[in-house]
Order: sequence, then structure tokens, then C-alpha cells
Amino acid sequence: MTAIYRIADKNIEISSIYAGVHEYCKDYITDGKPDFSVQTTQADIDFEKEKSAKEDIVEGRAVRSFSDDYLEELAVYRKIAEKMLDYDTFLFHGSVIAVDGQGYLFTAKSGTGKSTHTRLWREYLGSRAVMVNDDKPLLKVSESGVTVYGTPYNGKHRLGYNISVPLKCICILERAEENSIKEITKNEAYVKLLQQTYRPSDSIKMAKTLTLTDRMAESVRFYRLGCNMDLQAAEIAYNKMKG
Repeated sequence: MTAIYRIADKNIEISSIYAGVHEYCKDYITDGKPDFSVQTTQADIDFEKEKSAKEDIVEGRAVRSFSDDYLEELAVYRKIAEKMLDYDTFLFHGSVIAVDGQGYLFTAKSGTGKSTHTRLWREYLGSRAVMVNDDKPLLKVSESGVTVYGTPYNGKHRLGYNISVPLKCICILERAEENSIKEITKNEAYVKLLQQTYRPSDSIKMAKTLTLTDRMAESVRFYRLGCNMDLQAAEIAYNKMKG
């Protein structure tokens, strides 16, 4: 199956074995001329299966079983993410919410509560707050700053829209009994940035990723938020980060 989708301002022709990829990306479909193409094979699906099993073993979990349809979705996005580096755009793991047209990105290890925290922002700010992407946004670095894009890959709750906003800041989320937030330096944030950035196995692509991460770190502000997941956490975080 083949169709074209517009993701992060690029028209991408996707050719897949299964229909699931196209159902997943349907909100991004376009009839424009493709900027590039990606195509998956059974070998790509098998790679995702082996990678997932290795990660489960490392994390001490029982090895999970996923359908080939789902694994192909992962394979497609991996190929898109690696090609997007040619356009100064990279994949980052986090939950992004826009307030008054400015993007706020929250990142943390899985299970910390990124989605819960951005839900609190929506409760606190109402219609002023719009989800951009709840899991795997794309970040484009340019001379004018960083733009964050919604993508079809927006988490298990499918929270996000096909929109883009300038990225104002990145906040590292941590669980705490008391709510508190402070601004930190890019050096303090850098290890977490690398952990949450998609890191290609190809050395040339990895070098490009590091260059983009460095440039991104020069363009946004960083914060560390300790929060207990009540509404006050959103109030404290927004009032500090809005500047």
C-alpha cells in the first residue's frame, strides 16, 4: 500500500506491507508531490521485533509480543526520523503542549507522568492550551529557533494535532511530594536531552543528531520540575515558564 502524508512540512510517500500504517497516519494525508519516500520490508519488521525483545530483557520485563502490523508502524517512523535529519529535523521523546501559540515540551523517563502533567495544563488553562504531541514530536532547528511539530505518533491516547508551534522551553519532569520548579542550564539538561533524543545507529546520522541537539540547546530555556501531579503543579510550572 502506498500513500503520501505531510509531516513536519515534508511530503512523505510511505509504501507498506500492512494497512495499519496508513490508518495511523490518515489525518496527515496529502496529494502533494513527495519530498522523499520510505518503504518497509519484512526484514524491517523483524528488526523491530528483535529490538523490542532486547529492550524488555534489559529492563527486566517479560518479552512482549506485538503484531507485525504494529511493528511496521515503528519501522516506518524510524525511517522517517532518520531521513528528517537531512532537513535539520529530529525526533524527540516528550509531551508537548501549546499555550497562546508557544510550545512547552515536558520530558522524563517513561511512567513519570508527562501525559498527566500536560492534562493538568489543559485543566488549568482551558482552551488556551492545545496538545501538539503526547509522545514523539519532531523538532526542526533553524536560524530563527526551534519549531515543534505534531506527528501521527502521538502516544497511546492519540493526543495531538497536525500543527506546529515555536518551542519556548523544555522541562525535565520529576516526581516529588512538593511542587517546585527552577531554571537550569543547558549543561545540566544535556544528559537528559541525549537520552530522550532518537539516536541513529549510523555514525554520520548520529553526528548530525548531536549537532542539531547542540543548536537546539542554544535556542530554548530549560527547567526542572518536581511535581506531585495536582493542579497546583500546572499553575506553578506555567507561571514560571511563561517568562
